[in-house]
Amino acid sequence: MKSIDDFINDVIDSIEELFPWDLEEMLGEKRDLLLLDVREPYEFETMHIRGAINVPRGILETACDYNYEETIPELVEAREREIIVICRSGKRSALSAWVMQQMGYRKVRSLKTGMRGWSDYDQEMIDAEGNPVDEDSAINYFTPRLTPEQTGPQS
Repeated sequence: MKSIDDFINDVIDSIEELFPWDLEEMLGEKRDLLLLDVREPYEFETMHIRGAINVPRGILETACDYNYEETIPELVEAREREIIVICRSGKRSALSAWVMQQMGYRKVRSLKTGMRGWSDYDQEMIDAEGNPVDEDSAINYFTPRLTPEQTGPQS
């Protein structure tokens, strides 16, 4: 049986990743980037990077192709555009970047450390209404709250 970390390890060498400071620099250069946040809508609405679009990981493949209800034309037509895939920690985005490469996207990269790292690097995040998210709220949001059942058996 494979864990999510096993899946990540299977694909990590075949994708490109960048750190929050790399993305900050790219955004400062005003490049034509497509920021693709693959978190769930409730996560995106709570806080995201300004200008990002939200396509949950669960519908990514159909959003990247024509003839589906989830089709996002801007995304379908972005196979030659620079795309930065974003999630909470960098795991869903790594898997998403790999899938997108298989679908013909040539300039797709994953934000290593995800929104957690973006927050730790003190970069701007906004909520669904476009209001800035304060640092304390972000720290609170990204603090794990696992129940004993979620941690699995202890060895």
